[in-house]
Amino acid sequence: MDRAMRSEQKEQTRQRMRQAAAEGFRSHGYGIGVDGLAKRAGVTSGAFYANFSSKADAFREAVAFGMDELLGGIRYFQQEHGLAWWPEFVAFYLGEKLTCDLAQSCSLQTLTPELARADDAAKDVFREKLQSIAEAVVDGPDSPAKPATQEAALAALASLIGAVTIARATGNEDLAKSVASAMRERLLGNAA
Repeated sequence: MDRAMRSEQKEQTRQRMRQAAAEGFRSHGYGIGVDGLAKRAGVTSGAFYANFSSKADAFREAVAFGMDELLGGIRYFQQEHGLAWWPEFVAFYLGEKLTCDLAQSCSLQTLTPELARADDAAKDVFREKLQSIAEAVVDGPDSPAKPATQEAALAALASLIGAVTIARATGNEDLAKSVASAMRERLLGNAA
């Protein structure tokens, strides 16, 4: 096997491990062990440590990976839905992200509580990525009810994750839908 092919395989393994770590932390919180993260990625614990120096390192990578997924999702909605992108994104977030498996949920919603107890390096990654996401919202195409400032974008994102978190915590489908509907109305008003 040549060097380029090995390098590509190593990068693919690392990406698979980053995704598996993100899914593991989203599903189980920081309490998931290295063995659980490695198993989820389909590698040994030794391979885990060949790619991450520690569980904290894997968590930082998972945060970055998940926040990059959210940024990619926002850009996707901007590209695919044009002027209707913000209402479409809000509807998706308060629909799909309300009921999906936690492993597939938004890192912003599931990892934020874990970040409150994380090291400064993880918080730095989160802060940088969050600011990029807020900028992408503000700099995106005009759209009905789209936040106009970075502060408004951050408030809207906080509202979305709060609504999803509360709705999921109720354990009641009707109440969850009511929370989501109220937040959709709050964020979109007449654009809903």
